[in-house]
Amino acid sequence: MQRFLKGMAMALALGFVMPAMAENRANDTAKNVGDSAKNTADDAQDKLGTDSGTHKAKRHAKKATRNAKKTARNTKNDAKDKMDNK
Repeated sequence: MQRFLKGMAMALALGFVMPAMAENRANDTAKNVGDSAKNTADDAQDKLGTDSGTHKAKRHAKKATRNAKKTARNTKNDAKDKMDNK
């Protein structure tokens, strides 16, 4: 009986966790798309070359941060995929 209850508790826990993980991946994809759009806008401003050095430096710092966050999200999702496939 004890083993059965533990199994039921585990099944319920997985039932609650799996949709949250799927939703999290959708949010990560949306964030990646938004970051790509911002990077494209920053690249366009770079091509115009009409901004000052400080504004350009801030924009490049923000772009580097967005790229680092995107890499971290992708790495996290890849690790989750590997764990799911085991």
